[in-house]
Amino acid sequence: MESRGTALASAAPAERRSVLRWLPGLDTLVHYQAAWLPRDLIAGLALTAILIPVGMAYSVAAGLPAIYGLYATIVPLIAYAIFGPSRILVLGPDSSLAPMIAAAVVPLAGGNVQLAVTLAATLALLAGLFGVLAGLLRLGFITDLLAKPIRYGYMNGIALTVLVSQVPKLFGFKVKAAEVIPRVIGFGSGLLEGQTNLVALALGGSALVVILALKRYLKVPGVLMAVGGTTLAVALLGLERYGVVVLGDLPRGLPSFAVPIPTLTQLGLLCAPALGIAVVSFADTSVLSRVYATKTKTPVDPNQEMIGLGVANLAAGFFQGFPISSSTSRTPVAEASGSKTQLTGVVGALVIALLLVVAPTLLHDLPETALAAVVIASAIGLFEIADLGRLYRIQRGEFWLSIAAFLGVILLGPVPGIGIAVAIALAEFVWDAWKPHYAILGKPEGVSGYHDVKRFPQARQIPGLVIFRWDAPLFFANAEQFRQIALDAVASAPTPAGWLVVAAEPVTGVDITSADMLTELDAALHKAGVVMGFAEMKDPVKDQLKKFGVFKKLGEQTFFYTVEDAVAAYLSTHPDAR
Repeated sequence: MESRGTALASAAPAERRSVLRWLPGLDTLVHYQAAWLPRDLIAGLALTAILIPVGMAYSVAAGLPAIYGLYATIVPLIAYAIFGPSRILVLGPDSSLAPMIAAAVVPLAGGNVQLAVTLAATLALLAGLFGVLAGLLRLGFITDLLAKPIRYGYMNGIALTVLVSQVPKLFGFKVKAAEVIPRVIGFGSGLLEGQTNLVALALGGSALVVILALKRYLKVPGVLMAVGGTTLAVALLGLERYGVVVLGDLPRGLPSFAVPIPTLTQLGLLCAPALGIAVVSFADTSVLSRVYATKTKTPVDPNQEMIGLGVANLAAGFFQGFPISSSTSRTPVAEASGSKTQLTGVVGALVIALLLVVAPTLLHDLPETALAAVVIASAIGLFEIADLGRLYRIQRGEFWLSIAAFLGVILLGPVPGIGIAVAIALAEFVWDAWKPHYAILGKPEGVSGYHDVKRFPQARQIPGLVIFRWDAPLFFANAEQFRQIALDAVASAPTPAGWLVVAAEPVTGVDITSADMLTELDAALHKAGVVMGFAEMKDPVKDQLKKFGVFKKLGEQTFFYTVEDAVAAYLSTHPDAR
């Protein structure tokens, strides 16, 4: 009995650790320090001042009523506080996701607001489900497909899309078109037809100037000041009578649990956008979490991050919200306010909930043009112009890849655009592996090792020995090219070749096609009186050759640890070549 009790006691901590692994928020709570509480409370109150206007603004940008931006903030913040591994990351409605949501939901809703809400909640559920499944399957690496050029192009396309969608609202009128080009045309037509509301433009323009100026020069929450100032102006001066559109009273009460029920057709049409949203939101979140993990000296768990983000999106979908992501604007506010844990986000969520229960009329006079200014200011911050210029200077191919992503987003929409960019990036990778760099090596005088004779024209090539380096994995797409280049290297050697040594250190893998090619190449060289050997081949690649049965065929004696070992072996049998 005693041994059994001891075993159970020792198992309990292990079981608790297992549970806490999946619920990082509870682990933080277990180790919570009393000294953190004042900082988290103050940071939560400061954060609330940004969460409210930004959440409503991004909801409107996504084609939904402003209240749903608050619904998409409250419960997801609490969910991430439990399941998210980052102690400081702030989640919520995001400017980069707003056009993706609008592109997926608005055409299907056809002007039906309640249907749009249902579709947006479904989108959140699907994105959340994809995130949780990917995290459980440990697929956090998939965001590596979003290389920097793609991200630059995507963000520039998103920024322009958001900007174009909000500028008409800043000027006090609406454009019905959904795509970027028709929106630009519609905006121009509105200006020419005199649809501009000068009072609304003055409010929105001043709000935009305040946000940008305070952000750049004083580093204070300009959003709060701009929104508060324009709301007071509308209320005190009665600007509604000049046609200024205001937010109106918010519905009293908290978001209720609801299961969105779309049609099967709608569900099918939402799957691709949801997958795109899941990938993009996790890519943004993973980058941000790494940045703050470094600052706070905490570990990064990309798979748990994906689960936390997925659960937060599921919470948004079940509580009348829409897809969310991490925030590059609200997270720094939390950090600057002294946040220590996710309790900051929980405080923010509770204060918003209190507002909806106690004072839903507080924001009645908030002008929509001010919300447009909030989104436009955020969109301006998304542009990656300097980095794009750097790409143009140092890597033109990467620059054009970024432009392709940009044009894809602008002309086809966010999801198809990023899909095309990823396809181009993968095609570029295959092309580089299909046509890789290779070199014939020689021994330069006064330099250690063997190097490319094109870079060192005076390098000595040992008579009868060809050292050939292949700078890529060997696989089906480049196997035939490897064979031909190897044969050409032997045929064009300065002296008749007796050995061909493949400097295989850069070769990181082989497949069955390339393995069979090596067997055939060895046989062809053997008939020509040439011995083929390998130097510096990695052990995992050797293991693959053993698995394919090629290692034994080629002969263990033909594999050398270093190029120098291979040269020494050649010279031992060809002393005249010294």
